[in-house]
Amino acid sequence: MKFPDIFEPYEKLIAIEILGKEHNVPENNSLLRCFQFLSMENISYGEFCWNGECLNCQVWLDNNGKEKGVIACRTTVQPGMKIIRLAEGIELE
Repeated sequence: MKFPDIFEPYEKLIAIEILGKEHNVPENNSLLRCFQFLSMENISYGEFCWNGECLNCQVWLDNNGKEKGVIACRTTVQPGMKIIRLAEGIELE
């Protein structure tokens, strides 16, 4: 893996859903790090503060049929998370 020291230690990948598509990401990491895992270059060079102040990494989760906004750099990934909307600056492809 490229740049493994930027990720929190993990033993396995867990499945989450992003915009209707399933992805496997490292457990024990913030959503923003997981996005970086999926798209290293785009997220690495994105305009993110990584500490929750800029709000550029806001995403919206499916919370029992309602949207719940969270900050990706401060939210730890959980198995089965469903991300239904991404902030404009988050490019995963």
